[in-house]
Amino acid sequence: MTPIRIAIVGAGRLGTFHARQAAELEALEVVAVCDPFQASREKLAAEIGVEPVADYRSLIGRVDAAVIATPTVSHFEVASRLLEAGVHALVEKPVTPTCEQANELVELAEAKGLTLQVGHVERFNPAFEAVRGEVSSPKFIQATRTSGYTFRSTDIGVVLDVMIHDIDLAISLAASPVVEVQAMGLSVLGGHEDMVDARLRFANGCVAHLTASRVSYQQQRTMQVFSDRAFAAIDFQTRKATTLHPRPDVLARQFSVPGLDAAQVEHYRENLFDTLLVKSEHEWPAVNAIGEELKDFARAITTGDPPRVSGVAARDALAVAEQILDSVATHAWDGKRVGAFASPRAGESITRAA
Repeated sequence: MTPIRIAIVGAGRLGTFHARQAAELEALEVVAVCDPFQASREKLAAEIGVEPVADYRSLIGRVDAAVIATPTVSHFEVASRLLEAGVHALVEKPVTPTCEQANELVELAEAKGLTLQVGHVERFNPAFEAVRGEVSSPKFIQATRTSGYTFRSTDIGVVLDVMIHDIDLAISLAASPVVEVQAMGLSVLGGHEDMVDARLRFANGCVAHLTASRVSYQQQRTMQVFSDRAFAAIDFQTRKATTLHPRPDVLARQFSVPGLDAAQVEHYRENLFDTLLVKSEHEWPAVNAIGEELKDFARAITTGDPPRVSGVAARDALAVAEQILDSVATHAWDGKRVGAFASPRAGESITRAA
């Protein structure tokens, strides 16, 4: 099978990861690395043995697909131009700065019959993929994603930089529209929000509580999912998951605590997670999630099937992110506008700086 000719647009940290992985895949032929900064493009292009290119527009007619790993503010310009020219696109998250732009890309890709995939890479984490089926139709989701300040992605805040992963995961698990958003947040090291706590309510009754910080001294990427049949705790960093499966009589509400004698109480207290709530621990070997993402991109292009994270899924996550940013702004306590897209709701008297 003829490999898909692909270019890497953006030679920064994520572009480098994509380039190295794409160069290892038989389904892809990396044609060029594109970046306006000469030193960056030449260094990465030399590493994988391809042509350095300064202007992404020169790739039109030479490639079948492109990875767009440029700053978020340029995603729409680059992706729309390449899609218009018939180039399949894998755009790093967030797909665009605004939901309106994301919708334009979705419509353009659909009109052109092209694959638009977005880099919500946690969907390819083996721990998440392995246990998600055990907690289908969740009732409650709690996610925490914190780290120190990296001094990257400073053109966006923590919601679009970090929390967007958990927004996407929660939507994919709940499989239901978000009908209510409440959020609080604050800025610490710049003009964008650095810490946010959000509560989402879905139309099917599921509730998700998401916490994200990029000014934390603790690095954590975890999620707990509660369904009416099981519980799962996922650690995305270690690729470990713990599941709890209630015994059938517990699920059927036939287990009676008041009816236990003293010996039974002692037994169940000491063996709770072996008897009533059966605990299982799992660990998966390391995989390169970006490599798996690129394989999925190649598969989608070749078969015409949707990618695991489509432009539609990314747009929906971005729409919720915008609601979170708006809610953060409405709860500002210092009178200042926080977040790139935050705006006061109609009728509010809170004054914010422009």
